[in-house]
Amino acid sequence: MTTVLLPTPDGRTEPYALTGAAAFPARGRGAFPRVAYAAAHVVADARALEDPWRQPRIDWEATLRFRHHLWDLGFKVAEAMDTAQRGMGLDWPGAAELIRRVTAEARSTPGADLACGVGTDQLEPGQARSLADVVAAYEAQLEHVEACGGRAILMASRALCRLARGPDDYLAVYDRLIGQARGKVVLHWLGDMFDPALAGYWGSYQVDAAMATVLALIEARADRIEGIKISLLEVEHEVRLRRALPEGVKMFTGDDFNYPGLIAGDGDRHSHALLGIFDAIAPAAAAALEQLGAGDVAAYHRILDPTVALSRKLFEAPTQFYKAGIVFLAWLNGFQDHFRMVGGLESARGILHYAEVFRLADQAGLLADPDRAAARMRHLGALAGIG
Repeated sequence: MTTVLLPTPDGRTEPYALTGAAAFPARGRGAFPRVAYAAAHVVADARALEDPWRQPRIDWEATLRFRHHLWDLGFKVAEAMDTAQRGMGLDWPGAAELIRRVTAEARSTPGADLACGVGTDQLEPGQARSLADVVAAYEAQLEHVEACGGRAILMASRALCRLARGPDDYLAVYDRLIGQARGKVVLHWLGDMFDPALAGYWGSYQVDAAMATVLALIEARADRIEGIKISLLEVEHEVRLRRALPEGVKMFTGDDFNYPGLIAGDGDRHSHALLGIFDAIAPAAAAALEQLGAGDVAAYHRILDPTVALSRKLFEAPTQFYKAGIVFLAWLNGFQDHFRMVGGLESARGILHYAEVFRLADQAGLLADPDRAAARMRHLGALAGIG
């Protein structure tokens, strides 16, 4: 039995006995009954991180290899999104190169599909002085994504949130962008728990008022909108908006706390998925979705429900630092040979957090090679003075 010495919140250490190998295959075996996007992380080039806070360096080979892992399981990739550290270590030039490389890789990979984040993060804080500046930044990124052959996810904009005087400004900006896009777009409503700079998005700090604004936009442009991703971590908000959506417009859950029930649905409507947690739990999520497609709802929940405790730990407040746990699990599972992140973001969580993530990942059957994961956890513990 493999054991690892782990820290406890009261300052002690205790041996933890791993439960055993993961039970999920590395390749998908059937079609999903939902559209399922996994928002993917980037792998830093640890040997080239001379100035990790200001100069991101990407290991392109490992980053592309991880996308193949997600495609092999049957997922679409949500590229260059929040999970890829947009605005938290990955700058726009790095994101633009990521989009170029991954869209090219998808074209040469049978069955691969993706959509790409379009935002305004090339603007320095305070650089945008008008809505015209915001629109121009969005348009430049949209042009790049479409030139690469990608579809657009219109990400929330810090600059727009700062400059907009009310709902009408949001409607004007988004209407213009949707009208220019070559294909249907996905809207992205990211709550301020993920990014405090987005508080008051859609022109109100009240969810009901914000929801009325975004619903007005969707109803006016339903033929040009594939769906909306909502990440407010409240089931009630998502279900209410889901019921109000026009026919043909999808709800993509971004609720990393409550995804099993939202994806399964309530007998009337269900959510599709665009989730950062799918990066970390992809084998289990794929197996669960296959069971849902086969009509075995009990098996779906039996597989996916145990991942929720892990997800809630990864996305605990401050929620925006969840990316550190995502990359930590990729390292434990051998998708990269180090635990460094662009922006130095691995330092955003402490050893107690990582120890609990390790326990919960093991209990959910998500450590592909327990001996390798244990060895790497011991190494991280040793760096924290445990051993």
